[in-house]
Amino acid sequence: MTLHPLLAALRRHKAGVVLIALQIALTLAIVCNAIFIIGSRVERIQRPSGLNENDLFMVSQQFVGAPNGDDQATTDKLDSLLQADVATLRNLPDVESVTPINSLPLANSTWSGGASTKPDEKNEPAHVAYYFGGKDLLKTLGVHLTSGRDFTNDEYDNRAFRAPNKPAVAIISQALADKLYPDHDALGKPIYFDGGTTPTTIVGIVERLQTPSVDSWANDFAWNTALIPTRLDAGYSRYAVRAKPGRMDAAMKAATAALYTANPMRVFFLDGKGARAFSEIRANTYRADRGMAILMGVICLILLAVTGAGIVGLTSFWVGQRHKQIGVRRALGARKRDILHYFQTENLLIAGGGAVVGIVLAIGLNLWLMSRFEMDRIPVLYVLFGVAVVLLLGQAAVFAPARRAANVPPVVATRSI
Repeated sequence: MTLHPLLAALRRHKAGVVLIALQIALTLAIVCNAIFIIGSRVERIQRPSGLNENDLFMVSQQFVGAPNGDDQATTDKLDSLLQADVATLRNLPDVESVTPINSLPLANSTWSGGASTKPDEKNEPAHVAYYFGGKDLLKTLGVHLTSGRDFTNDEYDNRAFRAPNKPAVAIISQALADKLYPDHDALGKPIYFDGGTTPTTIVGIVERLQTPSVDSWANDFAWNTALIPTRLDAGYSRYAVRAKPGRMDAAMKAATAALYTANPMRVFFLDGKGARAFSEIRANTYRADRGMAILMGVICLILLAVTGAGIVGLTSFWVGQRHKQIGVRRALGARKRDILHYFQTENLLIAGGGAVVGIVLAIGLNLWLMSRFEMDRIPVLYVLFGVAVVLLLGQAAVFAPARRAANVPPVVATRSI
């Protein structure tokens, strides 16, 4: 089959060819970027927090009538209330371990500061999120310690919520270690928090630990975290609780009931339930990303369906116009598959032209999104995938009308004689 008859036929239907080609180009541009958005959102949703998320939940509450202040007597009173809660939770039969903590990854409550390898540095090279906790901090969170050691019992202390952060030791994430000591082993080295002059010794490094926030402001330090062996004493408290395998539901129900029985002078957060599974925390945090991925998926399906319907309609119209011409070709010896291939090749030329324009539009749309919404540059693989999708869509859409054209009998050529 030569291209000359195909091109001649397409020139006679310029308006239809241009409209379908533009429709394919716009569909390609939008679908490529939509698939890229879907991919980035799915990747974001599935990225690991660094915790052992199974059987982990958080309890959040506030004491009613608790003392308020930063003096030592107030701090001691609040710490006794906190430790009494920890003991209550730890004694539950379905609880494996528990630790007081200021936040959890994805909990969207971030305590952050600066970190440096030099004292009294005003422009710290690293932004860091802090996790303050008590005994069994690493055990409860289930983080993977790649080097160094866990905190010892005598390294845990407590302080008032607003007191300065001056820990003697800390365990940091590998990302923070690489940021501060890119060419050296950070283990055993000093780290200075918040522009302070008191050194903190790095006693351990965990493989990965995500920050509590997934908002854009925290993107530049999403994995820069530090575990501090300090109980923060305040009128409200959070507890990370690890249930025994398969017993999380029972542990969550028993936890709030036991705490209320031990001390009814409290108010539970988390929609009044007091306890929330980490899986629910993850689902709530990424609800917007999941919704965006679904929306983009629906948009892609609608655009592809409309484009496919347009190709079917135009090809059916052309088949009707060329009914006698097809019959003449059949009478001259053209086989059914020759007619089928003719319309498929014709569509491939139109779709190919539209794809070339669509590639330019896809890159332009991505550049615009990068300037307005802080998106990343779209990889070439997504553009090539989009081209493959629209070309396959065109071939699939043209198949039914092309098959009807192939079934036109040769006798049609003589009906007007």
